[in-house]
Amino acid sequence: MVKVSSSTTSSSSSSSPDEESDLQNLLEESDSQIDQFRISDEAAEQRPTFDVESLRSRLRRSFKLNLTKKQSIFIFLPIVIILIYLSTDFSNYFSVKVPNSAFRSNTLTGRVHESDLQALYLLRKQESDLFSIWNHTVSNLSTIDDVKSAVFRQISLNRQIQNALLSPHKTGNVDIGGSSDGYFAGGSCRKVDQKLNGRKTIQWKPRPDKFLFAICLSGQMSNHLICLEKHMFFAALLKRVLVIPSHRFDYHYSRIIDIDRINTCLGRTVVVSFEEFWKKDKNRKKHHHVHINRFICYFSKPEPCYVDKEHITKLKALGITVGGKLDTPWEEDIARPSNKTAEEVEANFRSDDDVIAIGDVFYANVEREWVMQPGGPVAHKCRTLIEPNRLILLTAQRFIQTFLGKNYIALHFRRHGFLKFWYDLFSTSLLHSTFDDNVVHFITKIKSGTLAKKFSWCASNAKNPSCFFPIPQAASCITRLIEKVEAPVLYLSTDAAESETGLLQSLLILNGKTVPLVKRPARDSAEKWDALLYRHGLEGDSQVEAMLDKTICALSSVFIGASGSTFTEDILRLRKDWGTASECDEYLCANEQPNFIADHE
Repeated sequence: MVKVSSSTTSSSSSSSPDEESDLQNLLEESDSQIDQFRISDEAAEQRPTFDVESLRSRLRRSFKLNLTKKQSIFIFLPIVIILIYLSTDFSNYFSVKVPNSAFRSNTLTGRVHESDLQALYLLRKQESDLFSIWNHTVSNLSTIDDVKSAVFRQISLNRQIQNALLSPHKTGNVDIGGSSDGYFAGGSCRKVDQKLNGRKTIQWKPRPDKFLFAICLSGQMSNHLICLEKHMFFAALLKRVLVIPSHRFDYHYSRIIDIDRINTCLGRTVVVSFEEFWKKDKNRKKHHHVHINRFICYFSKPEPCYVDKEHITKLKALGITVGGKLDTPWEEDIARPSNKTAEEVEANFRSDDDVIAIGDVFYANVEREWVMQPGGPVAHKCRTLIEPNRLILLTAQRFIQTFLGKNYIALHFRRHGFLKFWYDLFSTSLLHSTFDDNVVHFITKIKSGTLAKKFSWCASNAKNPSCFFPIPQAASCITRLIEKVEAPVLYLSTDAAESETGLLQSLLILNGKTVPLVKRPARDSAEKWDALLYRHGLEGDSQVEAMLDKTICALSSVFIGASGSTFTEDILRLRKDWGTASECDEYLCANEQPNFIADHE
């Protein structure tokens, strides 16, 4: 044991110098590495943030890329520029605020120059129009209406020139008035003074047990309403209560007009419905039917009363019998009706029979001026006796309040069937073979000049037998009136196809703006203007809708009608009686002929 220990001790002592030498070497090497790291850190602190050379060396080590210095700069310099651009706002360094006044002078100068050119164009146009008026008045004896219309056009053009010159100096919506403001305030389309104080009227005081049965068979609803109005005149002359026809024989009048209101306007019972007459008639209680004692025809040719077998069958189906044969007090041809006086009617249609019937009086020419005066020939306390019922009138007012407003033009633009109607209207070869006698009479009256003043030039000129105007020509006529009235919207009552109304709408342009056409829309539960008709079961009735159209047209500021249409004539009657007739009311393209007329078949 002692031996081993001694040997170990001896070995340790012999190796000690070598170990110390190794240890010393290790310490020196460690210090050398620490100094290298310290120097490296100090160099890194002193290096800039982005060192291309360092980045190049790192990439070389990481990706083993051998890039030159120029290549490194070429690659990374754009990246540096983009980063600087995105991180820096240069607008504060380079933006320059230019005051608006710097451009104001140039803008105003441009506007003045433009307005001067426009004014020059308008002045030349006015000069041309004035020369035209001068030449026309020298060569022709112009009517006062023509002169007034021409003068108004020049006043309107003068105002346009003023506005063109003043437009650069206007600010906002300020309107610069002129000397013509007083004239325009009165309106170029003033209401017609109907002079109601000078009306010639007759008192309608019927005997309570004497009745007149109205027979109206020619044409459609408008014709029947005109016929009914004339029957009232006959009933007043003959001192009889007028019986309104049943809807099973004629139209449903109670849905269209207010029958009870007629009695209110006169303060006594002057009209009764067929149902009321049925209850009152004493013969019905005895014989269980209504008996017409005498049936008198106003026209004897070509067929008495227009009553054929079909109409007789309808009367019998209602429980009505007719005593004797159809009677005619005089020779009267519908193609050549003569002027009759009130005294002649009283003398020839007077009867002691309880119930008489007279038909058809639509074309009867009795005291025309008396019948056609505002309010009609019968004395009453209302504006007119025959007008739309209250529900239709209120619905029309609600439609106007919803879509149109106070100032609007109404247009009756009849197209369906009108093209052929005017082709054949003045055709001698077809005169007595194509149309019934109602139309023959209508043609004869126009040709003879009886209605020449009432209808437009095209309707009274047999050499140009058409009032069916091409859409572009119609649009031109309408636009001229819109410019005169200065109405923002136009109501359209028409049977035209969508293709025609669409073209018409596209052509109605005034001062660069389209004038909207408004038609009654289809029923929409979201809209409430037609709720009254819907609630009372009148919706969808074609005659109710026609009367609604008439009412809207009759309430317009200005009305444009269709020559030869009794629908238009009934609207004009309402406008005359209601006091809404305007000096600018006219037929479409009055005093013009269509610029193109197709050949006959």
